[in-house]
Amino acid sequence: MDEFVYVDGKKYRRGYTTGSCACGATKASLKVLLEKSPIDRVRIGTPKGIDLDLAVDNISLGKTWAQCSVKKNGGDDIDATHGMDIFSRVELVGPDSLPYFRSDLDSDYLVITSGQGIGRVSKKGLDVAIGRPAINRVPLEMIAKEVQELIDELGLDIYDYLGGRKILVTIFAPEGQAIAKKTFNSNLGILGGISIIGTSGIVEPMSDEGWKKALSAELAIKKVEGRDAIVLVPGNIGRNIMVESYGVDPDEVVKMSNFIGYMLMECKRLGFAKIRIGGHIGKLIKLSAGITNTHSRVADARREIMVSNLALLGAPLDLLKEVDACLSTDAMVDVIRSRGYNTVFQVLADKALARARQYMRLGQDETVDMEVYLFSMDGGLLARSASKDSVVVDAYPIR
Repeated sequence: MDEFVYVDGKKYRRGYTTGSCACGATKASLKVLLEKSPIDRVRIGTPKGIDLDLAVDNISLGKTWAQCSVKKNGGDDIDATHGMDIFSRVELVGPDSLPYFRSDLDSDYLVITSGQGIGRVSKKGLDVAIGRPAINRVPLEMIAKEVQELIDELGLDIYDYLGGRKILVTIFAPEGQAIAKKTFNSNLGILGGISIIGTSGIVEPMSDEGWKKALSAELAIKKVEGRDAIVLVPGNIGRNIMVESYGVDPDEVVKMSNFIGYMLMECKRLGFAKIRIGGHIGKLIKLSAGITNTHSRVADARREIMVSNLALLGAPLDLLKEVDACLSTDAMVDVIRSRGYNTVFQVLADKALARARQYMRLGQDETVDMEVYLFSMDGGLLARSASKDSVVVDAYPIR
């Protein structure tokens, strides 16, 4: 594996997923069991086409079983699972010893299940059925592929060797239940531990793709539950206000982080009929200018947006300069309120709504009901979008 990649001119270390760890631990355990000898490292392929050479730890060997672990390494994209041990226990069992809870990718001789610290799926909408271990399809396919390749490499007649038994693989993580509390799993209906995930096997540093996939899964679950309305908020400020002040069902709320555009298109794809966006003005002012990724590293034009909209409302030059000198949006809000130009907040809310609909390519006759709420840091409502047609600044009187 190329250990480093360059992002925005900076050097970052790659890592590998929990799925790759589970795959590597399984291959190592099977190799130890078949050869009756410990190993230090194991090599696996990944869907990305990159081979991984993984260190093997915690080796144990019995007569009909073996288990090993591989330590999760997120590279420079560290998450809650970084550094934890992912175990796999491989054992030969008779048909009467097979577990009730197992994956949906079993073969005629291979069965995969989960143990301590791996969650189980409790809601529809994921690519894993309810009641199954939270091991996604790609890691399951990786495990099955490496098991078959090892059997072929050793020239083993697996059916003769097994004699009617099966290879039972149990993925577990002793720290999983505690670490899962630091993840999105509870939002996705994954209970009791972490999930074994990864579509490429590789963790790309500074990548938002895994985060986006988790948010998409959360939206899909809410849709499968029969919800037709969704509330998108950047973070806790928007969530708390929408729930406590506007009576929104907490189960309708999804924290979208900086991914406004992505989440709007996912809501359109999934067919939500009502979308409300609520959050601090510091984030949503960017949407009013068509910025759909609100991370400050991507775009930070808050002062420029506020100043230009105030100028269109006829604000005097000294006010524009004072706002431009503010270091935060909250400081801007205080200055604007003190000078009586609160109308600008309504302009921003209506523009944000218009931009959201434009980004989603919604026509005037499309029935998606949308609203935007702008809040100050203290929880006060600065503005609520008037209607989907309120987009022309000239419609607002000066001050």
